[in-house]
Amino acid sequence: MSHDEPSPWSRVPLVGPMPNKGMLAYIDEAGQRSHTPKSSDHFVMSAAILLEEDLPRAQAFLARLRIDLNRQPGHHLSWKNLRSHSDRLHVSKSIAQQEWLTISAVVVCKKMIMQGVDYKEEKIAYLHTLRFVLERLSWLAREGDGLLTYHLAHVVRFKLSQLREYESSLRGNPYCRVAWNHMDPAGGSLGQPQESEMLQLGDLTASAIFRGFEPDKYGYTETRYLQELTPRFYRRGANLTSYGLKMHPWNETTKAAYPWVAAL
Repeated sequence: MSHDEPSPWSRVPLVGPMPNKGMLAYIDEAGQRSHTPKSSDHFVMSAAILLEEDLPRAQAFLARLRIDLNRQPGHHLSWKNLRSHSDRLHVSKSIAQQEWLTISAVVVCKKMIMQGVDYKEEKIAYLHTLRFVLERLSWLAREGDGLLTYHLAHVVRFKLSQLREYESSLRGNPYCRVAWNHMDPAGGSLGQPQESEMLQLGDLTASAIFRGFEPDKYGYTETRYLQELTPRFYRRGANLTSYGLKMHPWNETTKAAYPWVAAL
């Protein structure tokens, strides 16, 4: 079996037969898509995944989180508006306790990319990362005998017609590993976290992961948010870096640069 082939879905709450289960994924990103001297060194795309039947639990969780953070009902929860380390740590810990939730994310280490996809063009970078995410979402759905619908946080200069065009190209790509029989044939949708509450889960998880890799203005990173989230990541046994937290690229150079990732 190659490093990126699908494997059994081992998240305990969803083990066992689940015929025709509806599944939902809410995807957002953190960092700049482009690869320029002024852009971030990393780009993260994260999916928060749950069963349709667990939507009320997810809504109740976000409502409780707003109370904890002294926010008004319906307030748009965004990582950038969490001003203190304490609030960010509380959010990460709280997400980690939600057994109905699964996270799968891709971390692009732009400085490590030497060949292949041209990450200097932001649209190509975004779509190539999305492909990695969709592959993993479909594997989750296949192992859970479910049908998954995904929702993307809208990004600037990216239209729904472009998403449909890309989905069509992936279907014709023999190297694409998406299990299409377990993906909603209508395709994904685009939305705003301000309007689609569940996309806020994608924002919070993507940004928590991003802070573990991207240095702040003083050169510091904070890996604790990511470490707190690890119980919720999709993994095969002990294997996190192929499924729940795919690093791109993941080679000897990257492993040496991020030795702490292997211990997650």
